[in-house]
Amino acid sequence: MLMAHPAVLPGLVDRYWALAVLAEGDGASLVRAEIADVARALCVATGTTDVHAALIAARHRLPGADTFDDSVIEPRDMSRAVVDNRRA
Repeated sequence: MLMAHPAVLPGLVDRYWALAVLAEGDGASLVRAEIADVARALCVATGTTDVHAALIAARHRLPGADTFDDSVIEPRDMSRAVVDNRRA
């Protein structure tokens, strides 16, 4: 599967969130149409079919993304590190 260059993703994510704010304040059809276009571009760029999944996938591919993320499943090593830090 083709993947978008990481330099493209920050612009798409920022544009999506900016349009989402505008769409909440102003229900204009032009804003809604543009947000749908950006959502579609995010889905294509990340290989997903849902804009929420696309935003999560983009966040994990952005520069600075770390292995310790906010996933539902916590890695074992991280949980042990938290317990060990509390004892120190």
